[in-house]
Amino acid sequence: MHSMNEEFRDHADTWYRLAEQKAAQYFASLSVQLMEKTYVPKLTEDFQLWKRNHIHHHSWLSFFSRRKRKPDSMDYHRYIQWLNYTGKLDDYLDRSVSYIYMRDLGKALDSPDTQTRIQRVVADIKNHLIHSTATNGGNPPEVMSLAGLYRKAQKEGIETDMIWVINKLGTVSSHLPKEMNAEHAQRKLIKIIIGVILHAVEEMDDEISPAERALRLGEAIRLGYSYGLAYPFIDDLLDSGVLTAQEKEHFSRMIRTALLTGSVPELGEWARNNMDMIQYVHSELRDAFEYIKDHQRPETQKTFFEQSYVFFHSQEMDRVKDLSHADYTNEELFIPIILKSSSSRLIVRSVISAPVDEGFDNRTFFYGIYNQLADDFADMFDDMKDGAVTPYTYYLKYHNLRSDLINPFELYWTVISYLIHNVYHSDAKTREVILGRAINGLKRCKERIGTEKYNEIMEVFASGNPEFNRLVQHMVLKADDVDFFDKLLRDQMITNLKNDRKEKKDFFEMIKTVRHQVNNILQIPKDKGIPPMKEPLIDAANYSLEGEGKRIRPILTWVMGVNEYGLEASEIVPVLRSLEYMHTASLIFDDLPSQDNASTRRGRPTLHQVHDSATAELTGLFLIQKAIEEQSSLDHFDAKTVLTLMQYSAQKAEDMCMGQAMDLHSKGKALTLEQLNMICFYKTGIAFEASLVMPAILAEVKAPEITVLKKFAYHAGIAFQIKDDLLDLEGDLLLLGKHTGKDVENNNSTFVSILGQEGARKEMWEHYCLAMEALKEMPRNIVFLKHLLNYIVNRDR
Repeated sequence: MHSMNEEFRDHADTWYRLAEQKAAQYFASLSVQLMEKTYVPKLTEDFQLWKRNHIHHHSWLSFFSRRKRKPDSMDYHRYIQWLNYTGKLDDYLDRSVSYIYMRDLGKALDSPDTQTRIQRVVADIKNHLIHSTATNGGNPPEVMSLAGLYRKAQKEGIETDMIWVINKLGTVSSHLPKEMNAEHAQRKLIKIIIGVILHAVEEMDDEISPAERALRLGEAIRLGYSYGLAYPFIDDLLDSGVLTAQEKEHFSRMIRTALLTGSVPELGEWARNNMDMIQYVHSELRDAFEYIKDHQRPETQKTFFEQSYVFFHSQEMDRVKDLSHADYTNEELFIPIILKSSSSRLIVRSVISAPVDEGFDNRTFFYGIYNQLADDFADMFDDMKDGAVTPYTYYLKYHNLRSDLINPFELYWTVISYLIHNVYHSDAKTREVILGRAINGLKRCKERIGTEKYNEIMEVFASGNPEFNRLVQHMVLKADDVDFFDKLLRDQMITNLKNDRKEKKDFFEMIKTVRHQVNNILQIPKDKGIPPMKEPLIDAANYSLEGEGKRIRPILTWVMGVNEYGLEASEIVPVLRSLEYMHTASLIFDDLPSQDNASTRRGRPTLHQVHDSATAELTGLFLIQKAIEEQSSLDHFDAKTVLTLMQYSAQKAEDMCMGQAMDLHSKGKALTLEQLNMICFYKTGIAFEASLVMPAILAEVKAPEITVLKKFAYHAGIAFQIKDDLLDLEGDLLLLGKHTGKDVENNNSTFVSILGQEGARKEMWEHYCLAMEALKEMPRNIVFLKHLLNYIVNRDR
């Protein structure tokens, strides 16, 4: 490795120049075809053949058939059902999967083996879509939910890898500065992970064992994440305004050094305002770089470093361009695009150590600029606003001043013609897919910016070939069946990520607001005339009620009662108090020397440390009685309803005592998972259940819904306890507010001691999935509970 990097360091510029020469030759060939307009008659003929399958003449009666009317593709499930109902689903998936095989896997569609693989994938996706749209209701696609992803991982035996990447993606999102587009970064990172997985699957044969398949898929997930980090943490970071010019230069030099030497240099000095963020970025990139190196075969390492350097250097050349500079040559505008668009795909195969495939290399080299020009066209207005130099933004600004500038839109069609006829040998399937994708892109652009703006853009970019443009615009206006599944998923992903971010923000704001309200109502007042001996009990109770409690239980009751069932907030205050009084009492008992013997709770000494065990025991009993007193004061509700609530509460309090007794008797004993689940439910799950069921009782909710709430609470409670067990082993004292390692010290059976850390995490995610699946049975969509589950499994305290 050391000698290889010495060789690369010495010859990197030479290899870049060789790549640049190859790109220049390709660009020169395209330029000649563009100037001679040889692409126009070829594509005109292609479109005449293509439109037979895409321009349909409907009878006037068809416009009155509401059942056959195409729904908005954003209505994911109805759209898929419509495709299936109209018999379009097979062709839709065929062109979509074929496109992925061309773009991401570099395959030629005229290969019988490739067609066999495509048809197999199409059949699998179709079966999945028909099943999921029939069972998933109005929920997002399963592949876009954490529970859905984990269920897929279970089928493949890669649960640990899925948990790892879910945690990583969440951490990346939380560390992105507000100046960067978090949804865009996440989507791009996920797309790259999927791309690497696709390559890994394509390299597997039919005889591969399940264990070997799981191993390769797990590696592909981690390699995809490791490679994908380059986009948010290198490209996007350097393109953003987060770093100063000096910091960008420092960071770029560090990346270049890593690629030339094979080792990530130390971070060095950094401005204080970006230090935390850049330390995290540096650490993640270093780990990712080492992981990729460690999982490569020697024969692919050279390709990885060579193509990575070409990609980074070409990006750097584009990055330093200034839109106010009027003298860039066509070569300076287009050659870096050819280099970076082809090298980025060549890197993927080197990352998974795929064998050399000259056909793939050639197709990928010629194909890359087609995809990049399509992307730059779609992003043209955002790029213009950001002052970024792309062939489109530059042409928009200088086409009236520079007659020598090559029109990127015309070059785009030239590339399409070259791909269809020179690279893919006039293959009919290739023509079908590439032209469909081109018209789809123009349709989406027209819908996004509006007809007037679209026509203005076409006047700039397409006026040089009016007859050909009329043909293209006719296709944009009239052609059907040009949608693609990856675009549908992309749109769904962007929408879901944005919605999820907003919902998550609302979730934490709700918790913060309601926690503040709850904290303000918990303190027990000292009424005039109370017996002197009662004052110490009240002081002790108030001490235990203070501190940084999460208040999850009363918050949950408030949200369910007020937001979901429409109860008045002021009328359910006694329930909120009673829940927190009961919970605090259980913590006081739990901390006693006779039980867990804890020294800190909620960031402060436990009650028996401040006073003594007798006072702590009496305070716990006092709080339980106060909880009953609060429940009895629910005078805005029917007396029978209140009695039902109090009977339910008493029963749950009994169950919690039984759970604690079971826990005490289990100390020092090896428990089965079933026994631990039972103890956990009675100790923790019961409180979650009560928080959900008590407001439902007050709202007189029907029994079936209460049954679902109990099922949700059961699994959420166990997931919560498993996370507590994991935090006791690996948590941070300052964040937790209590000492870690108490379970080991007290010889307690926990999910970690029975299953191990990895097994405990899997069990936590299993209960997470079961709780999420229970939510689907609810007659109402309770977004708060979804984010509560996410909080439970991702919390650090």
